[in-house]
Amino acid sequence: MKLSPLSVPYRVLERGGSIVFTAAILFSGASAAFGPAGGPAVVALVGLALLALIGYEVAYYRRFEYALDGDTLDIRSGVISRRNREIPLGRIQNVDISRNVVQRALGVAVVGFETAGGSETEASLRFVEFEEAKRLQGEIGRLKRGDEAEAAGEGPDTTELFALTPRELALVGALSFDARVPGLLIVLLSGSVPALSSLLPDGSRRLLLAAGVVALALGVVLVAWAAGAVVAVLNYYDFRLARIGDELQYERGLLRRYDGSIPLDKVQTLTVLDDPLKRAFGYASLRIETAGYAPGSGEGGSEAAVPLAARDRVFALANRIEAVGSPAFERPPRRVRGRYAVRYLLAVGVLVGLLYGVDRFVAGSIPWYGPAALAPLTPVAAHLKWKHRGYWLGEDHLVTRNGVLRRRIKVVPYYRIQTVIDTRTVFQRRWGVATVTADTAGSLSLTGHDAAAVDVDTATAERLRRTLDARLRTALAARRGWIDDGRPDDGASGDADDEDADDNVGTENAEAGDANGVDDDS
Repeated sequence: MKLSPLSVPYRVLERGGSIVFTAAILFSGASAAFGPAGGPAVVALVGLALLALIGYEVAYYRRFEYALDGDTLDIRSGVISRRNREIPLGRIQNVDISRNVVQRALGVAVVGFETAGGSETEASLRFVEFEEAKRLQGEIGRLKRGDEAEAAGEGPDTTELFALTPRELALVGALSFDARVPGLLIVLLSGSVPALSSLLPDGSRRLLLAAGVVALALGVVLVAWAAGAVVAVLNYYDFRLARIGDELQYERGLLRRYDGSIPLDKVQTLTVLDDPLKRAFGYASLRIETAGYAPGSGEGGSEAAVPLAARDRVFALANRIEAVGSPAFERPPRRVRGRYAVRYLLAVGVLVGLLYGVDRFVAGSIPWYGPAALAPLTPVAAHLKWKHRGYWLGEDHLVTRNGVLRRRIKVVPYYRIQTVIDTRTVFQRRWGVATVTADTAGSLSLTGHDAAAVDVDTATAERLRRTLDARLRTALAARRGWIDDGRPDDGASGDADDEDADDNVGTENAEAGDANGVDDDS
């Protein structure tokens, strides 16, 4: 099969723009350096470059072929050097389709194939007709499932699970903030502050300068909020999530439309996220984590299943994906609140000490004692940190909860656990507590976002570690029984956690400094 013929002019226009831009710069320089002959020479060179680009893109189109051949996706490409690739269908996690405004007008799309453990797109087709992109998305899912009924023309059942309402889309924008904007604006505007201060009268210079700095800070915050709101609305416009057979399929985006698939047998964890503002108004977000790379997402293989919705809708959707029920969390022992309070007091003391050093040796007029006013609030912060931590052992899932400013409730099926890790830092041992982490194959585990029961009693940690180990083995044995009975394979093929799973089942005990632990709200 071939790419769309429209891919040739589109790729020429896409790459030719940089050539024309460079030519415009060279034209003015050549005219000044070489006189009247310089301009025509540049135009001739640009014409040759464009002809070479057109020839290359035509050759690329003619030599690019792809095919679904049994259990593999075969791609053959290359103009100067040939490249043949065979991607086993069992390794493909997601098939994602993206289209910008121009591509939608032309009826073409980019198809990306994401594989387990990949940090980037494994392969892509640039560009095929949109109908062909949808056919590939559905056909790969059917071949992986081995569904003969679909081959005969009977498509799988489609059930819409979630659609973002206009009110929820507005809230997504209102609660978004682009953290990159403040730094950029501060760099751009920092030079204007000294220049403006020199124009002010001497008597009112400090007062007006302070007012200007405050107004500038408020302006930066407003611009960052507005930029974040626009990006969020463009990204999640017309967000929809549906279940088609054994896959979740989502659509979102205004300027660039994403159309992706998430096989249910590749889902590693579900994460419900909220913050104090969302909790106050009863809202939350839901993320689905796979072992692959998800384009357009902010966290590796994590794809937003629900960017923002009422908590009841979020938990209802989570239960339709993984029937976890209603967790009843067991919190850490009450005594760890003292540990958190000590840590916060030490942080306040360090901040006061640093400001005192700056005041003593550099500035000479900084109110270095100001952070000491936070000391009475440390018991409250310690209580909130303790309150928002906990774990729950369900019949088929481990559920953990951690964080105050960014709280994560993680749902992990037992059969997805790779390793159970018992961590006891130097400071935890003094308080008689430990952290039990359920490591999965998801890419977020690399950033310390695994499901973890933090600061549980040491006896509880031992019991929890043994229980998770036993339930993991039981869950894997039950899944093997389903496969051996001839019923559908629910995802053993292609997953690291299901291949030779007995070799991957294990427990670890680790001791490290407090900085290496996972007892962190963020």
